[in-house]
Amino acid sequence: MEPFTCFTAVAVPMDQDNIDTDQILPARHLMMPRDERYGGYVFKDLRLDRDGNEIDTFILNQEGFRPSRIIVAAHNFGCGSSREGAVFTLVDAGFRAIIATSFGDIFYNNSFNNGLLPVALPEEIVQLLRQQLHQGDGAEVTVDLEAQTVTGPDRSVYPFEIDAHRRNRLLKGLDAVGYTLQYEDDITRFERRYSEDAPWELSAVQQ
Repeated sequence: MEPFTCFTAVAVPMDQDNIDTDQILPARHLMMPRDERYGGYVFKDLRLDRDGNEIDTFILNQEGFRPSRIIVAAHNFGCGSSREGAVFTLVDAGFRAIIATSFGDIFYNNSFNNGLLPVALPEEIVQLLRQQLHQGDGAEVTVDLEAQTVTGPDRSVYPFEIDAHRRNRLLKGLDAVGYTLQYEDDITRFERRYSEDAPWELSAVQQ
């Protein structure tokens, strides 16, 4: 996956609490192949009506926010079901970071495995960021993982906390499998030594 170091982009404010995984990725798209269309499923039932026409009131359909690649949300973003596809569609649509006061636990964990950075900030800061974004559509936010800071549209800088292991993996662009494969030589040496020390167990497995 693509490493995350420092990312600057147009940010979109989403004021609703409890934006769930079904809103992010409608259930009927769960079994669709992850191909070039997958990013187009993001917020589909919020973006489009049943005839496929854009819903003007949805903020990502408003001109200044169309190029957004960072979301500034509210409470409990990504709650609901455990579908990893909700993260897939956000990433495939170009989003790299979500800023909120809190996240659904499973969504939060899935994000780190797919190169999407969830940033938790205090409520008053998240509200201020959203207010600034509403006042000037097309405003940019910077999320710096190396420095562990968010820079708002007014250039104010806010620090955030993140687990050191997850931070390291994102900086290097490593999902769980990629992280494990760093130790492939050590694992191979262990297995070889173990099979030499306990050959009867290897024979039992082969039988």
